[in-house]
Amino acid sequence: MNFKPLSLYNTASKSKQEFQSLTPGIVKMYCCGPTVYNYAHIGNLRTYIFEDFLRRALEYAGYTVQHAVNITDVGHLTSDADTGEDKLEKGAKREGKSVWDIAALYTEEFMRDWERLNLLDPTVWPKATDHIKEQITLVQTLEGKGFTYKIDDGIYFDTSKFPRYGEFAGLDIENQEAGIRVAMAEGKKNPTDFALWKFSPKDVKRAMEWDSPWGVGFPGWHIECSAMAMKHLGETLDIHCGGADHVRVHHTNEIAQSECATGKPFATFWLHGGWLLESKEEGGGKMSKSKDEFVRLQTLINKHYDPLDYRYFCMTSHYRNYLSFGWSNLKSAKEGLTSLRKKTAPLINQVTSIESDLAHEWRDQFTSAICDDLNLPQALGIVNKMLKDINLMEGEKGALLLDFDQVLGLDLGKSDAPAKESFDTLDRELSSLLQERNEARKSKNFARADEIRDLFKEKGYVIKDGPEGAVLEKIQ
Repeated sequence: MNFKPLSLYNTASKSKQEFQSLTPGIVKMYCCGPTVYNYAHIGNLRTYIFEDFLRRALEYAGYTVQHAVNITDVGHLTSDADTGEDKLEKGAKREGKSVWDIAALYTEEFMRDWERLNLLDPTVWPKATDHIKEQITLVQTLEGKGFTYKIDDGIYFDTSKFPRYGEFAGLDIENQEAGIRVAMAEGKKNPTDFALWKFSPKDVKRAMEWDSPWGVGFPGWHIECSAMAMKHLGETLDIHCGGADHVRVHHTNEIAQSECATGKPFATFWLHGGWLLESKEEGGGKMSKSKDEFVRLQTLINKHYDPLDYRYFCMTSHYRNYLSFGWSNLKSAKEGLTSLRKKTAPLINQVTSIESDLAHEWRDQFTSAICDDLNLPQALGIVNKMLKDINLMEGEKGALLLDFDQVLGLDLGKSDAPAKESFDTLDRELSSLLQERNEARKSKNFARADEIRDLFKEKGYVIKDGPEGAVLEKIQ
Protein backbone atom coordinates (compact mmCIF):
# COMPACT_ATOMS: atom_id res chain seq x y z
CA MET A 1 0.00 0.00 0.00
CA ASN A 2 1.26 3.46 -0.91
CA PHE A 3 1.08 5.15 2.51
CA LYS A 4 1.49 8.90 2.93
CA PRO A 5 4.02 10.09 5.55
CA LEU A 6 2.46 10.58 8.97
CA SER A 7 2.21 14.20 10.05
CA LEU A 8 2.11 14.45 13.85
CA TYR A 9 1.85 17.42 16.19
CA ASN A 10 5.10 17.59 18.14
CA THR A 11 4.75 19.34 21.50
CA ALA A 12 8.49 20.08 21.42
CA SER A 13 8.30 22.09 18.18
CA LYS A 14 4.68 23.20 18.75
CA SER A 15 3.88 22.29 15.16
CA LYS A 16 2.93 19.39 12.93
CA GLN A 17 5.95 17.59 11.49
CA GLU A 18 6.45 14.70 9.12
CA PHE A 19 7.32 11.67 11.19
CA GLN A 20 10.46 9.70 10.47
CA SER A 21 11.86 7.09 12.82
CA LEU A 22 15.52 7.07 13.77
CA THR A 23 15.85 3.47 12.60
CA PRO A 24 14.03 2.83 9.30
CA GLY A 25 10.94 0.69 9.83
CA ILE A 26 11.16 0.64 13.64
CA VAL A 27 9.49 3.01 16.12
CA LYS A 28 10.51 3.17 19.76
CA MET A 29 7.53 4.56 21.68
CA TYR A 30 7.21 5.15 25.43
CA CYS A 31 3.88 5.99 27.05
CA CYS A 32 3.51 7.11 30.64
CA GLY A 33 1.40 4.48 32.36
CA PRO A 34 -0.84 4.46 35.43
CA THR A 35 -0.02 5.10 39.08
CA VAL A 36 -1.68 2.02 40.51
CA TYR A 37 -3.17 3.33 43.77
CA ASN A 38 -6.77 3.44 42.55
CA TYR A 39 -8.92 2.60 39.56
CA ALA A 40 -8.25 4.42 36.31
CA HIS A 41 -11.02 6.88 35.46
CA ILE A 42 -12.25 7.34 31.91
CA GLY A 43 -10.21 10.53 31.55
CA ASN A 44 -7.05 8.52 32.16
CA LEU A 45 -8.26 5.90 29.70
CA ARG A 46 -8.84 8.48 26.98
CA THR A 47 -5.08 9.02 26.84
CA TYR A 48 -4.37 5.31 26.40
CA ILE A 49 -6.99 5.09 23.66
CA PHE A 50 -5.32 7.93 21.73
CA GLU A 51 -1.96 6.21 22.13
CA ASP A 52 -3.49 2.99 20.82
CA PHE A 53 -4.72 4.82 17.72
CA LEU A 54 -1.17 6.10 17.24
CA ARG A 55 0.31 2.62 17.67
CA ARG A 56 -2.20 1.15 15.22
CA ALA A 57 -1.61 3.93 12.68
CA LEU A 58 2.15 3.35 12.83
CA GLU A 59 1.68 -0.38 12.30
CA TYR A 60 -0.86 0.29 9.53
CA ALA A 61 1.85 2.39 7.88
CA GLY A 62 4.22 -0.58 8.01
CA TYR A 63 6.31 0.20 11.10
CA THR A 64 7.30 -2.29 13.77
CA VAL A 65 6.55 -0.58 17.09
CA GLN A 66 8.61 -1.28 20.19
CA HIS A 67 6.16 -0.01 22.78
CA ALA A 68 6.68 0.44 26.53
CA VAL A 69 4.00 1.44 29.06
CA ASN A 70 5.26 1.77 32.62
CA ILE A 71 3.51 0.88 35.85
CA THR A 72 4.17 3.46 38.58
CA ASP A 73 3.99 1.51 41.84
CA VAL A 74 6.16 3.78 44.01
CA GLY A 75 7.37 7.37 44.28
CA HIS A 76 4.43 9.33 42.88
CA LEU A 77 3.63 11.84 45.61
CA THR A 78 0.28 13.58 45.94
CA SER A 79 1.92 16.89 44.96
CA ASP A 80 4.01 17.45 41.85
CA ALA A 81 6.14 19.74 44.05
CA ASP A 82 7.79 16.66 45.68
CA THR A 83 5.68 16.97 48.80
CA GLY A 84 2.79 15.05 50.29
CA GLU A 85 2.12 11.38 50.73
CA ASP A 86 3.14 8.60 48.34
CA LYS A 87 -0.05 7.73 46.43
CA LEU A 88 0.49 4.00 47.02
CA GLU A 89 0.72 4.52 50.79
CA LYS A 90 -2.35 6.73 50.65
CA GLY A 91 -4.23 3.96 48.84
CA ALA A 92 -3.05 1.37 51.36
CA LYS A 93 -4.35 3.45 54.27
CA ARG A 94 -7.64 4.06 52.50
CA GLU A 95 -8.31 0.34 52.03
CA GLY A 96 -6.46 -1.23 54.94
CA LYS A 97 -4.16 -3.25 52.69
CA SER A 98 -0.42 -3.39 52.10
CA VAL A 99 1.07 -1.15 49.42
CA TRP A 100 2.09 -4.27 47.51
CA ASP A 101 -1.47 -5.59 47.56
CA ILE A 102 -2.79 -2.21 46.44
CA ALA A 103 -0.32 -2.12 43.54
CA ALA A 104 -1.19 -5.67 42.49
CA LEU A 105 -4.95 -5.06 42.72
CA TYR A 106 -5.03 -1.87 40.69
CA THR A 107 -2.50 -3.11 38.16
CA GLU A 108 -4.83 -6.05 37.52
CA GLU A 109 -7.85 -3.75 37.26
CA PHE A 110 -6.00 -1.49 34.84
CA MET A 111 -5.05 -4.45 32.65
CA ARG A 112 -8.70 -5.51 32.68
CA ASP A 113 -9.81 -2.09 31.40
CA TRP A 114 -7.00 -2.20 28.84
CA GLU A 115 -8.33 -5.46 27.39
CA ARG A 116 -11.96 -4.30 27.43
CA LEU A 117 -11.05 -1.27 25.33
CA ASN A 118 -9.30 -3.46 22.75
CA LEU A 119 -5.93 -1.77 23.28
CA LEU A 120 -2.90 -3.51 21.80
CA ASP A 121 -0.56 -4.86 24.47
CA PRO A 122 2.78 -3.05 24.65
CA THR A 123 6.04 -4.85 24.05
CA VAL A 124 6.91 -4.42 27.72
CA TRP A 125 5.16 -3.31 30.95
CA PRO A 126 8.09 -2.13 33.13
CA LYS A 127 7.33 -1.59 36.83
CA ALA A 128 9.11 1.10 38.86
CA THR A 129 9.83 -1.27 41.76
CA ASP A 130 11.57 -3.67 39.36
CA HIS A 131 13.95 -0.93 38.21
CA ILE A 132 15.32 0.58 41.43
CA LYS A 133 18.87 -0.30 40.43
CA GLU A 134 18.55 1.49 37.08
CA GLN A 135 17.09 4.57 38.76
CA ILE A 136 19.91 4.74 41.30
CA THR A 137 22.48 4.37 38.52
CA LEU A 138 20.89 7.23 36.57
CA VAL A 139 20.97 9.50 39.63
CA GLN A 140 24.62 8.59 40.15
CA THR A 141 25.35 9.58 36.54
CA LEU A 142 23.73 12.97 37.08
CA GLU A 143 25.59 13.39 40.35
CA GLY A 144 28.90 12.60 38.65
CA LYS A 145 28.23 15.30 36.05
CA GLY A 146 27.42 17.92 38.67
CA PHE A 147 23.67 18.27 38.14
CA THR A 148 22.53 17.32 41.67
CA TYR A 149 22.67 18.57 45.23
CA LYS A 150 21.60 17.16 48.57
CA ILE A 151 19.23 18.65 51.13
CA ASP A 152 17.59 17.20 54.22
CA ASP A 153 14.82 15.33 52.40
CA GLY A 154 16.64 14.05 49.33
CA ILE A 155 18.81 14.42 46.24
CA TYR A 156 17.60 17.12 43.87
CA PHE A 157 18.20 18.05 40.24
CA ASP A 158 19.50 21.61 39.79
CA THR A 159 17.42 23.00 36.93
CA SER A 160 19.55 26.16 36.70
CA LYS A 161 22.28 23.99 35.17
CA PHE A 162 20.01 23.05 32.25
CA PRO A 163 19.44 26.39 30.46
CA ARG A 164 16.72 24.97 28.20
CA TYR A 165 14.63 23.76 31.13
CA GLY A 166 11.60 25.97 30.44
CA GLU A 167 11.56 25.69 26.64
CA PHE A 168 9.51 22.51 26.26
CA ALA A 169 6.51 23.77 28.23
CA GLY A 170 7.05 27.46 27.49
CA LEU A 171 7.62 28.23 31.16
CA ASP A 172 8.42 31.77 32.32
CA ILE A 173 11.03 30.68 34.85
CA GLU A 174 11.94 34.16 36.09
CA ASN A 175 8.36 35.13 36.97
CA GLN A 176 7.67 31.64 38.27
CA GLU A 177 10.58 31.95 40.68
CA ALA A 178 9.34 35.30 41.93
CA GLY A 179 5.90 33.86 42.65
CA ILE A 180 6.90 30.55 44.22
CA ARG A 181 10.01 31.29 46.22
CA VAL A 182 8.11 31.85 49.46
CA ALA A 183 6.79 28.27 49.33
CA MET A 184 10.12 26.58 48.59
CA ALA A 185 11.30 23.65 50.71
CA GLU A 186 14.19 24.49 53.00
CA GLY A 187 17.48 24.05 51.14
CA LYS A 188 15.94 23.90 47.69
CA LYS A 189 17.85 26.21 45.33
CA ASN A 190 15.23 26.86 42.65
CA PRO A 191 11.42 26.43 42.61
CA THR A 192 11.66 24.19 39.55
CA ASP A 193 14.26 21.82 41.08
CA PHE A 194 12.86 18.34 41.60
CA ALA A 195 13.64 15.25 43.65
CA LEU A 196 15.60 12.39 42.11
CA TRP A 197 15.78 10.38 45.33
CA LYS A 198 13.79 11.04 48.51
CA PHE A 199 14.99 10.03 51.96
CA SER A 200 12.76 8.04 54.25
CA PRO A 201 11.70 9.99 57.37
CA LYS A 202 14.16 9.34 60.20
CA ASP A 203 11.48 8.33 62.68
CA VAL A 204 9.21 6.36 60.30
CA LYS A 205 9.80 3.17 58.34
CA ARG A 206 8.15 3.41 54.95
CA ALA A 207 6.35 0.46 53.41
CA MET A 208 8.51 0.82 50.29
CA GLU A 209 12.13 1.87 50.73
CA TRP A 210 15.55 0.83 49.49
CA ASP A 211 19.21 1.30 50.34
CA SER A 212 21.09 3.75 48.15
CA PRO A 213 24.48 5.52 48.11
CA TRP A 214 22.76 8.51 49.77
CA GLY A 215 20.74 6.64 52.39
CA VAL A 216 17.53 4.68 52.72
CA GLY A 217 14.72 6.09 50.64
CA PHE A 218 12.77 5.82 47.41
CA PRO A 219 13.00 7.21 43.88
CA GLY A 220 11.33 10.37 42.67
CA TRP A 221 8.44 9.97 40.27
CA HIS A 222 10.22 11.53 37.27
CA ILE A 223 13.43 9.49 37.39
CA GLU A 224 11.59 6.19 36.96
CA CYS A 225 10.32 6.98 33.47
CA SER A 226 13.72 8.07 32.19
CA ALA A 227 15.41 5.00 33.65
CA MET A 228 12.87 2.51 32.33
CA ALA A 229 12.52 4.14 28.91
CA MET A 230 16.27 4.14 28.34
CA LYS A 231 16.69 0.56 29.56
CA HIS A 232 14.04 -0.87 27.27
CA LEU A 233 14.12 1.50 24.29
CA GLY A 234 17.51 3.24 24.28
CA GLU A 235 18.77 6.72 25.09
CA THR A 236 16.75 8.48 22.37
CA LEU A 237 13.12 7.59 21.73
CA ASP A 238 11.20 8.15 18.53
CA ILE A 239 7.98 9.04 20.36
CA HIS A 240 7.10 9.82 23.97
CA CYS A 241 3.41 10.15 24.85
CA GLY A 242 1.25 11.15 27.77
CA GLY A 243 -1.58 13.38 28.88
CA ALA A 244 -1.48 17.15 28.48
CA ASP A 245 -1.09 17.48 32.26
CA HIS A 246 2.39 15.91 31.99
CA VAL A 247 3.84 18.72 29.87
CA ARG A 248 4.67 21.37 32.50
CA VAL A 249 6.27 19.18 35.15
CA HIS A 250 6.71 15.46 34.52
CA HIS A 251 7.85 15.53 30.91
CA THR A 252 9.81 18.74 31.34
CA ASN A 253 11.70 17.04 34.19
CA GLU A 254 12.21 13.84 32.19
CA ILE A 255 13.83 15.84 29.39
CA ALA A 256 16.11 17.71 31.78
CA GLN A 257 17.43 14.68 33.65
CA SER A 258 17.68 12.41 30.59
CA GLU A 259 19.47 14.85 28.32
CA CYS A 260 21.86 15.96 31.04
CA ALA A 261 22.71 12.32 31.75
CA THR A 262 23.28 11.25 28.13
CA GLY A 263 24.04 14.46 26.22
CA LYS A 264 21.49 13.30 23.62
CA PRO A 265 17.89 14.27 22.79
CA PHE A 266 15.53 12.18 24.90
CA ALA A 267 12.76 11.93 22.29
CA THR A 268 12.28 13.14 18.74
CA PHE A 269 8.49 13.49 18.96
CA TRP A 270 6.32 14.29 21.98
CA LEU A 271 2.57 13.71 21.68
CA HIS A 272 0.00 14.66 24.31
CA GLY A 273 -3.69 13.89 24.63
CA GLY A 274 -6.20 16.50 25.71
CA TRP A 275 -8.21 16.38 28.91
CA LEU A 276 -11.59 14.77 29.31
CA LEU A 277 -13.89 17.36 30.83
CA GLU A 278 -17.12 16.66 32.62
CA SER A 279 -20.05 18.31 30.90
CA LYS A 280 -22.12 20.90 32.77
CA GLU A 281 -24.72 18.24 33.50
CA GLU A 282 -21.99 16.27 35.32
CA GLY A 283 -20.62 19.27 37.23
CA GLY A 284 -17.95 20.52 34.79
CA GLY A 285 -14.17 20.59 35.11
CA LYS A 286 -11.35 18.14 34.45
CA MET A 287 -12.04 14.58 35.49
CA SER A 288 -9.76 13.75 38.40
CA LYS A 289 -9.22 11.16 41.11
CA SER A 290 -8.85 13.98 43.64
CA LYS A 291 -12.64 14.12 43.61
CA ASP A 292 -14.26 11.55 45.85
CA GLU A 293 -16.27 10.15 42.95
CA PHE A 294 -15.08 9.60 39.41
CA VAL A 295 -16.34 7.68 36.41
CA ARG A 296 -14.71 4.32 35.74
CA LEU A 297 -15.09 2.09 32.72
CA GLN A 298 -17.05 -0.27 34.98
CA THR A 299 -19.44 2.61 35.68
CA LEU A 300 -20.23 2.74 31.97
CA ILE A 301 -20.71 -1.02 31.82
CA ASN A 302 -23.08 -0.88 34.78
CA LYS A 303 -25.14 1.64 32.82
CA HIS A 304 -25.45 -0.76 29.87
CA TYR A 305 -22.61 0.61 27.73
CA ASP A 306 -20.16 -1.51 25.79
CA PRO A 307 -16.54 -0.45 26.51
CA LEU A 308 -16.14 0.06 22.75
CA ASP A 309 -18.92 2.65 22.90
CA TYR A 310 -16.47 4.73 24.91
CA ARG A 311 -13.66 4.00 22.44
CA TYR A 312 -15.96 5.24 19.66
CA PHE A 313 -16.89 8.29 21.76
CA CYS A 314 -13.19 9.20 22.00
CA MET A 315 -13.01 9.23 18.19
CA THR A 316 -15.60 11.99 17.98
CA SER A 317 -13.06 14.65 18.97
CA HIS A 318 -9.44 15.12 17.94
CA TYR A 319 -7.08 13.63 20.52
CA ARG A 320 -5.45 17.00 21.27
CA ASN A 321 -8.75 18.75 21.95
CA TYR A 322 -10.74 18.81 25.16
CA LEU A 323 -13.56 16.26 25.07
CA SER A 324 -16.72 16.89 27.04
CA PHE A 325 -18.16 13.81 28.72
CA GLY A 326 -21.82 13.50 29.60
CA TRP A 327 -24.28 10.62 29.48
CA SER A 328 -26.17 12.16 26.57
CA ASN A 329 -22.91 12.46 24.63
CA LEU A 330 -22.02 8.86 25.36
CA LYS A 331 -25.50 7.74 24.33
CA SER A 332 -25.01 9.42 20.96
CA ALA A 333 -21.71 7.59 20.53
CA LYS A 334 -23.38 4.30 21.42
CA GLU A 335 -26.02 4.93 18.78
CA GLY A 336 -23.30 5.76 16.26
CA LEU A 337 -21.39 2.54 16.90
CA THR A 338 -24.59 0.47 16.90
CA SER A 339 -25.51 1.95 13.52
CA LEU A 340 -22.02 1.23 12.16
CA ARG A 341 -22.22 -2.38 13.35
CA LYS A 342 -25.62 -2.87 11.72
CA LYS A 343 -24.27 -1.57 8.42
CA THR A 344 -21.15 -3.71 8.76
CA ALA A 345 -22.78 -7.04 9.67
CA PRO A 346 -24.18 -7.95 6.21
CA LEU A 347 -20.93 -6.92 4.50
CA ILE A 348 -18.51 -9.07 6.46
CA ASN A 349 -19.57 -12.32 4.80
CA GLN A 350 -19.19 -10.75 1.35
CA VAL A 351 -15.62 -9.51 1.76
CA THR A 352 -13.51 -9.50 -1.39
CA SER A 353 -10.13 -7.95 -2.11
CA ILE A 354 -9.66 -4.20 -2.56
CA GLU A 355 -9.12 -3.84 -6.29
CA SER A 356 -11.19 -1.13 -7.94
CA ASP A 357 -9.95 2.41 -8.41
CA LEU A 358 -12.95 3.64 -6.42
CA ALA A 359 -12.06 1.42 -3.44
CA HIS A 360 -8.48 2.69 -3.53
CA GLU A 361 -9.77 6.27 -3.60
CA TRP A 362 -11.73 5.61 -0.38
CA ARG A 363 -8.67 4.02 1.23
CA ASP A 364 -6.58 7.03 0.21
CA GLN A 365 -9.10 9.37 1.83
CA PHE A 366 -9.06 7.34 5.04
CA THR A 367 -5.25 7.16 5.22
CA SER A 368 -5.00 10.90 4.48
CA ALA A 369 -7.19 11.60 7.54
CA ILE A 370 -5.14 9.26 9.72
CA CYS A 371 -1.87 10.71 8.46
CA ASP A 372 -3.06 14.22 9.29
CA ASP A 373 -2.21 13.99 12.99
CA LEU A 374 -4.61 11.11 13.62
CA ASN A 375 -7.75 12.93 12.54
CA LEU A 376 -10.19 10.26 13.76
CA PRO A 377 -13.35 12.42 13.53
CA GLN A 378 -12.63 12.95 9.83
CA ALA A 379 -11.77 9.28 9.37
CA LEU A 380 -15.12 8.26 10.90
CA GLY A 381 -16.91 10.59 8.53
CA ILE A 382 -15.11 9.00 5.58
CA VAL A 383 -16.13 5.52 6.77
CA ASN A 384 -19.80 6.51 6.85
CA LYS A 385 -19.63 8.20 3.43
CA MET A 386 -17.95 5.12 1.96
CA LEU A 387 -20.77 2.91 3.20
CA LYS A 388 -23.30 5.11 1.36
CA ASP A 389 -21.42 4.95 -1.96
CA ILE A 390 -23.83 3.11 -4.30
CA ASN A 391 -21.09 2.67 -6.91
CA LEU A 392 -18.84 0.64 -4.61
CA MET A 393 -19.16 -3.15 -4.53
CA GLU A 394 -20.51 -4.56 -1.25
CA GLY A 395 -17.58 -6.97 -0.98
CA GLU A 396 -15.11 -4.11 -1.26
CA LYS A 397 -17.01 -2.12 1.36
CA GLY A 398 -16.57 -5.03 3.75
CA ALA A 399 -12.88 -5.32 2.85
CA LEU A 400 -12.36 -1.61 3.43
CA LEU A 401 -14.09 -1.78 6.81
CA LEU A 402 -11.79 -4.57 7.96
CA ASP A 403 -8.81 -2.65 6.58
CA PHE A 404 -9.81 0.58 8.35
CA ASP A 405 -10.52 -1.29 11.58
CA GLN A 406 -6.82 -2.06 11.89
CA VAL A 407 -6.62 1.57 13.06
CA LEU A 408 -10.10 2.04 14.55
CA GLY A 409 -9.91 -1.07 16.72
CA LEU A 410 -13.71 -1.47 16.96
CA ASP A 411 -13.75 -5.21 16.21
CA LEU A 412 -15.97 -4.61 13.20
CA GLY A 413 -15.18 -8.08 11.94
CA LYS A 414 -16.99 -9.34 15.03
CA SER A 415 -19.93 -7.00 14.69
CA ASP A 416 -22.39 -9.59 15.97
CA ALA A 417 -20.28 -10.44 19.04
CA PRO A 418 -21.74 -9.16 22.33
CA ALA A 419 -19.67 -7.14 24.74
CA LYS A 420 -18.07 -9.30 27.42
CA GLU A 421 -19.86 -7.67 30.33
CA SER A 422 -22.50 -5.39 28.87
CA PHE A 423 -26.00 -5.74 30.26
CA ASP A 424 -27.22 -5.09 26.72
CA THR A 425 -26.27 -8.68 25.89
CA LEU A 426 -29.10 -9.95 28.10
CA ASP A 427 -32.46 -10.90 26.72
CA ARG A 428 -35.63 -9.39 28.19
CA GLU A 429 -36.12 -12.15 30.75
CA LEU A 430 -32.62 -11.70 32.21
CA SER A 431 -32.92 -7.92 32.16
CA SER A 432 -36.17 -8.14 34.07
CA LEU A 433 -34.60 -10.53 36.59
CA LEU A 434 -31.67 -8.24 37.08
CA GLN A 435 -33.96 -5.28 37.75
CA GLU A 436 -36.03 -7.37 40.16
CA ARG A 437 -32.89 -8.44 42.04
CA ASN A 438 -31.69 -4.85 42.36
CA GLU A 439 -35.06 -3.88 43.82
CA ALA A 440 -34.99 -6.88 46.17
CA ARG A 441 -31.59 -5.83 47.52
CA LYS A 442 -32.76 -2.25 47.99
CA SER A 443 -35.73 -3.47 50.02
CA LYS A 444 -33.45 -5.91 51.91
CA ASN A 445 -35.32 -8.93 50.57
CA PHE A 446 -32.09 -10.91 50.45
CA ALA A 447 -33.83 -14.29 50.15
CA ARG A 448 -35.36 -13.27 46.82
CA ALA A 449 -32.10 -11.66 45.72
CA ASP A 450 -30.31 -14.95 46.37
CA GLU A 451 -32.96 -16.89 44.44
CA ILE A 452 -32.45 -14.66 41.42
CA ARG A 453 -28.68 -14.99 41.76
CA ASP A 454 -29.09 -18.77 41.51
CA LEU A 455 -31.29 -18.38 38.43
CA PHE A 456 -28.56 -16.34 36.77
CA LYS A 457 -26.06 -19.07 37.62
CA GLU A 458 -28.28 -21.65 35.91
CA LYS A 459 -28.30 -19.46 32.80
CA GLY A 460 -24.51 -19.16 32.78
CA TYR A 461 -23.93 -15.87 34.59
CA VAL A 462 -22.35 -15.01 37.92
CA ILE A 463 -23.28 -11.77 39.72
CA LYS A 464 -20.63 -9.79 41.56
CA ASP A 465 -21.98 -7.03 43.78
CA GLY A 466 -19.84 -3.95 44.28
CA PRO A 467 -20.16 -0.34 45.47
CA GLU A 468 -21.14 0.74 41.95
CA GLY A 469 -23.77 -1.96 41.46
CA ALA A 470 -23.98 -5.47 40.13
CA VAL A 471 -21.49 -6.73 37.59
CA LEU A 472 -22.42 -9.69 35.39
CA GLU A 473 -19.75 -12.09 34.21
CA LYS A 474 -20.30 -14.97 31.83
CA ILE A 475 -19.25 -18.28 33.39
CA GLN A 476 -16.46 -19.73 31.31
